[in-house]
Amino acid sequence: MTLDFDLRDLRTVEFGVGRDMNNAERAFHCIPVDVRVQDALREMAEGTWQALSTMEPACYEPGEKYESQEYLVLPLTDNLAASMRELHDANNLPLDINALSDPSLVFCYFGRFTDTQGKRLTALRRATQFKGVLRKPLIRLVTDVLKIIEDQVFKLDVDFDLLIDSVQIHILRPAAFEFAGQLQQRVLDAVPSNVALLKNNLSFIDFSTIQTYAASHVRAARYLASILATQETQNISKENLKEACLRTGVQVFDEGGMLRVDKQHIIGFLEVLDRRRYELELIDGQPEKFRAQSRQRIQRGNGGQV
Repeated sequence: MTLDFDLRDLRTVEFGVGRDMNNAERAFHCIPVDVRVQDALREMAEGTWQALSTMEPACYEPGEKYESQEYLVLPLTDNLAASMRELHDANNLPLDINALSDPSLVFCYFGRFTDTQGKRLTALRRATQFKGVLRKPLIRLVTDVLKIIEDQVFKLDVDFDLLIDSVQIHILRPAAFEFAGQLQQRVLDAVPSNVALLKNNLSFIDFSTIQTYAASHVRAARYLASILATQETQNISKENLKEACLRTGVQVFDEGGMLRVDKQHIIGFLEVLDRRRYELELIDGQPEKFRAQSRQRIQRGNGGQV
């Protein structure tokens, strides 16, 4: 995996923060910083890319459960990247020297870089440690005496949570990306459109109860987004789906040629569609049913290597 940006040949460095506003909207503002802060931001970006470069990248999927640090990529054109894409593509972000006057509103800080080729890189960090320093008294050595620092102090981290180039988002901390990108609300808002698209290939499924349930349950909404993202619904057999549900303990009803599922079995049904429920019978007469928190296809003929 490569970064579509040259961190060794920078032309400009900007610093900014994202704030939660009173009307539930989020706003991004730039703040002037001196050369030392610019150098620190560059070092953070370099450290982030070095950390990512030691990992094997995988595609981000909304239905997966991830470790605290994994290298995930998401195309910048993906609907789930909308808020991060808006920040990355924004020109002339408003300048506000008072953007840090109320640190409790700050949910992230970011660096925006351009290289000499005119390419842009946006690097973002969730503001947990950044704000935490403000709640703790700090001391420093002044003329051989330790004194409390009365002024507000903002501490930068050693790296960023994600990097955004012109092609995709390079994610180091999935939870921070989901928080900054408001993924929970986005997958909930996308339920109607995701269901409409899934109906094109799964016309034998009655999605009415599923859509109503997923509109207020994030896990179900994530599974719908994940099923759509895999693009593997075109040739699903109705009979094979019924059999898979029966084997894995998911109750469905075939009424008037349509498969219907009760509210109590919706999550299980979506897990079947998302290839997360399976059955093994390693002991004769003792079938075992499992749910996969995470799943990845094993390629044929590779000796079991993923």
